Amino acid sequence: MRHTIGLLAAAMSVLVPLGCTERTSRTTRADADVAITESPEEARAIAQEAYVYAYPMLENYRTLYTQAVDRNATGYQGPFNELVHRNQLLDPSFKDIVRPNNDTLYSFVWLDLRSQPVVVTVPEIGDRYYSVQLIDMFTNNIGYVGTRTTGAQAGSYLVSGPRWQGTRPANVAGEIASGSEFVYCIIRTEVRGPDDVANVTALQKQVHVTPLSVFLGRPHGPGAAGLTFPRYQAKKARSFAFIDYLNFLLEEVETPAGEASMLARFRKIGISPGAVSESTRLPPPIRDAINAGVGTALIEISKAALNLGPLEGVVARSSPSWVGSVGIFGDPSEMAGRYLVRAGAAMVGLYGNDAEEAYYPFGNADDSGDALDGAKHRYVMKFAKNELPPVDAFWSMTMYGLPNQLMVENPINRYSIGDRSNLGYDEDGSLTICVQHEAPKEGHRQNWLPAPAGPFSLQFRMYLPAEEAIEAPLYLPPGIERVR
Repeated sequence: MRHTIGLLAAAMSVLVPLGCTERTSRTTRADADVAITESPEEARAIAQEAYVYAYPMLENYRTLYTQAVDRNATGYQGPFNELVHRNQLLDPSFKDIVRPNNDTLYSFVWLDLRSQPVVVTVPEIGDRYYSVQLIDMFTNNIGYVGTRTTGAQAGSYLVSGPRWQGTRPANVAGEIASGSEFVYCIIRTEVRGPDDVANVTALQKQVHVTPLSVFLGRPHGPGAAGLTFPRYQAKKARSFAFIDYLNFLLEEVETPAGEASMLARFRKIGISPGAVSESTRLPPPIRDAINAGVGTALIEISKAALNLGPLEGVVARSSPSWVGSVGIFGDPSEMAGRYLVRAGAAMVGLYGNDAEEAYYPFGNADDSGDALDGAKHRYVMKFAKNELPPVDAFWSMTMYGLPNQLMVENPINRYSIGDRSNLGYDEDGSLTICVQHEAPKEGHRQNWLPAPAGPFSLQFRMYLPAEEAIEAPLYLPPGIERVR
């Protein structure tokens, strides 16, 4: 089903009138009278469960801290509520998130909704694809503005936090309510080749993010209270100290009512909203047990990331090369209780879109089921005319080196290939794409996607996939054939 912004907003579990300038009271720290377990076995089991739950939030916080808090970080983008535009297509120098796309220009902003909502204003976009994706701290996609949901017309859209109450301004076209005080906003705008970049840059300059009070022509209003963001350290985030990060984040979200009993169990290892130094008070045997649980959880998440196939009951075409998934990204109601899926998705492709927005088959093996490796083999993909990806916008295939899952340097600076590339089709309308490290010696050189001299993975992106692509059986690209 292709949702509208109104339907998405109506589906939010925390949808309240917006627009006033007063903040409701907030919960500080949960009751701390639950005793820490004395059983290492119980601590390990709880830690494994809690880490699977927390992993997407930790990865999200890593990005938030790097892009909006740590001004000395290489990936720092800018302060909260200030939109940052990239006016060049991403390339191997971009390392902020895994598997970025090379199809659109990006705009980013981390929204801080603690003091008041913000208004996202977009221009008339014309006939090109664009989307404004809004992601909460759980990594749920809480709503969209764009081609699919709101159309090409100009408009302003309100984004609010969980503790805001007020009335929606009449000159706002839609509203999206978040269950977390921090929201990541990613804007993707289609680019139709190097000569089109200037056109997209001009559109980017017409996108605005404005505090609600300013949008209404009132004084800016009080800012959010000062907040000390714990320094992100990857080693801490993969140890017993992860609970301090999680406790910080739980203070800034509204957890679903259905998670109450689970979170009460987590308190036995010190997980409690606002208790940002709790790990330092844990007895050494319990710390060791939590570390063991974290290690087990990471193995579990890694396995899930490699097996994000179709959901139960969803039929996909059989392929040794490709895996097609729907339902691994979605809104809070779609992702409720699916913690391992959410974690695996965050590991393999943080900030992925809903399937209706973009469908992502990925390929890690050739047609014999062997891992892809540009140092060992050359590959081809042969699309019959009737096998070309069915889309309402456009499609692409991007190359990523392993294990870092980032774009790969190559002599022709080609990181993806697709229907907007200058492809050479055969007389019968079929298409052959060459995937190899060295340039093809003859024929279809414009159809070459350079591979690294080592392991790699391919990511298909089908923007606004046709309904038949994401209904049973799911569309999969043709096999990745080893040139023998």
